[in-house]
Amino acid sequence: MRSVVARWPLPALLAWACAWAVFLGLQGIGLSAWLALAIASSLGVAFSVLAPTWWRRAMVGLGFPLSLALSGAAAFPAWAWLLPLLLLLLIYPLNAWRDAPLFPTPAHALRDLATHAPLPAGAQVLDAGCGLGDGLKALREAYPAARLHGLEWSWPLRALCALRCPWARVRQGDIWRADWQGYDLVYLFQRPESMARAVDKARAELLPGHWLVSLEFEATSLSPTAVLQCADGRPVWLYRAPF
Repeated sequence: MRSVVARWPLPALLAWACAWAVFLGLQGIGLSAWLALAIASSLGVAFSVLAPTWWRRAMVGLGFPLSLALSGAAAFPAWAWLLPLLLLLLIYPLNAWRDAPLFPTPAHALRDLATHAPLPAGAQVLDAGCGLGDGLKALREAYPAARLHGLEWSWPLRALCALRCPWARVRQGDIWRADWQGYDLVYLFQRPESMARAVDKARAELLPGHWLVSLEFEATSLSPTAVLQCADGRPVWLYRAPF
């Protein structure tokens, strides 16, 4: 069932249908069209975080207001249609669209990580691009005695992650500008196009004996220390400095 629901464009259709239902329902109970538009658009943008690519995120987030504008079901000034775009930009700042899509680390994906990359109690572990916190939860399972840190560019996602992971220190910031030197292990779930940049940063900043861990995507210029496998078959690549 889950694979069927996840099949594109069903997620977009479900998001648009829910946004329309909320919009019409709120108008039905007497709420102003402005407030109904804001709430329904926010719902569509919230659904967009589940889309795996930037163009699908845009389609999910902007689909409802565009369909509302074309339908003529409500009259708004032209500038009002910028509201959903502003909501999208709040969650996905422009430079974040170039990095990884928001896709969660599977549960228990890093369960065996400590066996192959042992860390002392109190080790500093960073989830670079922590999104909603699924990677931090997987890291906590692997390293319950570590000090976990999350770094996320989008401040709404950072706020939600901090709520979901109160035991971690979650900050808003750019993973490429942050200093990785103080971390014993840096975890990434990026995309193939950004792995070369991650390797350059790890070479420059990770101290000898410290770890770079990547879910699914290989750092092709490095030789892995170990390769683990998630329950769904995706690899987890482990690299130890100096590379």
